[in-house]
Order: sequence, then structure tokens, then C-alpha cells
Amino acid sequence: MIKGTLIHPQILSVLGTAGHGATILIADGNYPFVTGANPAAERVYLNLAPGILNATDILQAILSVTEVEAAHVMSRHDGEEPSIFSDFRDLLPDGMGLTPLERFDFYDEAKKDNCCMVIATAEQRIYANILLTIGVVTPPANKLI
Repeated sequence: MIKGTLIHPQILSVLGTAGHGATILIADGNYPFVTGANPAAERVYLNLAPGILNATDILQAILSVTEVEAAHVMSRHDGEEPSIFSDFRDLLPDGMGLTPLERFDFYDEAKKDNCCMVIATAEQRIYANILLTIGVVTPPANKLI
């Protein structure tokens, strides 16, 4: 039995094999999970019922086990910022901004070969999609070669 913040075996398996530059899509309940991302990406369906599990819960769990160097979000067509963006910023590493992409540009980014996992959430807020780029895990100072 794994003891930690993230214990989902499928997610841990993908994260364990994803390297620097791979992307992970955490998508809201309205996202086209099958057609809106790399067809080869692992699909993880965590959308049990409306609101269970939400995007921020999943983001927090992912961040507990991996480094992230960038985050892209889907922007609204009217330019208004979705409320969930402030929640994303609160969870991401200090100083990391959100890079907004227009909806179809976001889909194109998620369809790239480096997208290795799509996590379907039951998030009910719209535009609650975030595409994370995996960063580098640096060794402790005493272990540098």
C-alpha cells in the first residue's frame, strides 16, 4: 500500500514514465476527453459524479509528486478570466504564471505527441482546463555530479 497524497496507480504509473517536457491535461467536465487530446495519451476518468472530483483537487495531488515548469489554460472568447484561474495560481509553484490559449489553440496543444495523460474531472466550472508541462527534478546539492 502506498502512503502519500497521491495513491492512484494509473496516474502514478504515467507520471513515473513521463519525462521533462511531457504534458498532463487536467480537464473539466465539458472537455472533449477523447477528441481534444493526443490519441495515444493515457485517459484517466475521475469524473464520478458532478463535482466529484474537481480540477483543483487533482491539480493539488499531481503537484505533490512531480515538478511542473509551465501551465497553459483555456481562455474565454470574451477575454474575461475564469474564477478558477486564481485557484490554479494559488496551487502552482510561486511565481509560475498561467499561459492562456484560445480554445482551439488549447486543443491543438493538448493533441501534441508530448501529451501523455488526460485526466477527466467532474469539475463543473467552465474553462477549468489546465495543461501542465513536467519540469526537471534536480538532485539534492550533495548529490550533484
